[in-house]
Amino acid sequence: MNFDELLAFKKDLKTLLKKYRTLHDDLAIVQKVLPISPDERPPFSYRIDQLGIKTCVIKVRKIACKSLKGKGVNSGLGLVYAYFPAEQKITFIELYHKNDKELEDRNRILMHFS
Repeated sequence: MNFDELLAFKKDLKTLLKKYRTLHDDLAIVQKVLPISPDERPPFSYRIDQLGIKTCVIKVRKIACKSLKGKGVNSGLGLVYAYFPAEQKITFIELYHKNDKELEDRNRILMHFS
């Protein structure tokens, strides 16, 4: 499985790394799990279909972050990625803290994948 990142994702990661120093390690674990089960797995992740795009875009509701351990059930990081099964490729679109924003940036998804 090949992994790619949008430039906006890299900016998200850089900003969040200032608060959560274990984020690189946490994303490495995510990159080990995604090749095994890259498609949606409710209730942990689900497909974003309402946008009318052909690409499979999946939102992970909460990824494990060691820096956030013990912070409560409502805290966590959201991850949005596009999965291309024919190419065996995953492109990370967005990473955000759920307290900073509730929903994914749909304009970002549409701008890159419509």
